[in-house]
Amino acid sequence: MLIDFNAIRETVVPGMNDGEGVVGARMQVNDSGRFVLTRIPSGSSIGVHEQRTSDDINYVISGTGIAVCDGTRENLVPGVCHVCPTGSSHSIVNTGTDDLLLFTFVAAG
Repeated sequence: MLIDFNAIRETVVPGMNDGEGVVGARMQVNDSGRFVLTRIPSGSSIGVHEQRTSDDINYVISGTGIAVCDGTRENLVPGVCHVCPTGSSHSIVNTGTDDLLLFTFVAAG
């Protein structure tokens, strides 16, 4: 299977999970789960939410930020992967001046 994120229209979500600003998402959903190219502009965030049915895996492509998972703060820089396990809660904040670009995978639950 090939997913061409360039061919997927970006959906812009204001206040994602009660976060600040907007979040852009180019998403492919299939039986395996959700494959998402996630764009968090400077000053924007994904608010705190629980992963109820599956792990949320976020690989940082570019930009900088922080993730807070169950109260533990993690620095996000290119090349690192933040995993929020099923049953845990997390948020992601862009703390840099450029977009925070993530490849996100949420397995089908």
